[in-house]
Amino acid sequence: MTDGSPTDDDSSAPTANATAGAAAVTLDRIAVYPVKSLDAEFVDAADIVENGGLRGDREYAIFDGDDQYVNGKRERAVHRIRSSVSLADGTVELSAPEMDDYDGPIAEADDWLSAYFGYPVELRRDPAGGFPDDTEASGPTVISTGTLDAVASWFDGVDADEMRRRLRPNLVLDATEPFWEDHLFDRRGTVVEFGVGGVSFEGVNPCQRCVVPSRDPDTGAETADFRTTLMTKRRETLPEWSGGDWFDHDFRLMVNTAVPESSWGETLSVGDVVTVGDIVPE
Repeated sequence: MTDGSPTDDDSSAPTANATAGAAAVTLDRIAVYPVKSLDAEFVDAADIVENGGLRGDREYAIFDGDDQYVNGKRERAVHRIRSSVSLADGTVELSAPEMDDYDGPIAEADDWLSAYFGYPVELRRDPAGGFPDDTEASGPTVISTGTLDAVASWFDGVDADEMRRRLRPNLVLDATEPFWEDHLFDRRGTVVEFGVGGVSFEGVNPCQRCVVPSRDPDTGAETADFRTTLMTKRRETLPEWSGGDWFDHDFRLMVNTAVPESSWGETLSVGDVVTVGDIVPE
């Protein structure tokens, strides 16, 4: 593996060619989303659990009476909920417009959530692996600081922090070059091996975006022409190292990953160095 610097290794194995400069790329921020679709909690370190996800990430999810997720894709009102979760003692603070605040056990928050949405819902828990969006690539999602800055600049009144809240990544890498994370996936049928500290990863594919990033993360209001603008600018700025055309559109940003079983139980920490290795068959 390399830290992004040129190498003299003449191995014939293809590499992801992460030549974004001599300075090492490091892990800048770790976010877990204890309740799927609600607010992030930032941690200095996180363990990898059985399915390759982060401990505490999407550990809870809200379901309706038809066993469907109540999430930002299906329920715009989710955006107006502010949450703060303590997984250590199993409590949550919830607030929303025209609602009394809730502060108590997560397991007893169903009534508050049902009153807010106006129909019965329940929180369910999976402490082993949570409720990931992509069960085939259930590792943490990855983006870089340079990408957040660049994409935010495409939209009036949106800064990098708001763009992060819209995109909801787990891991933000301290790489100033926009779309540096595109080094971490390649063409279909392959994965890119990379490491963060002592944790091994496979970069699987670019993340297809849903409607959620197009909305104000506080109000749920649509940002005019968000999808069209992002697709147009994404195509215009697609770096040469990006892994090709995966889909029939350019509404894609961030990288989906998997974590080999050999790294389950390992710990990621802010400041860990990112090393990029070979492109291998999936």
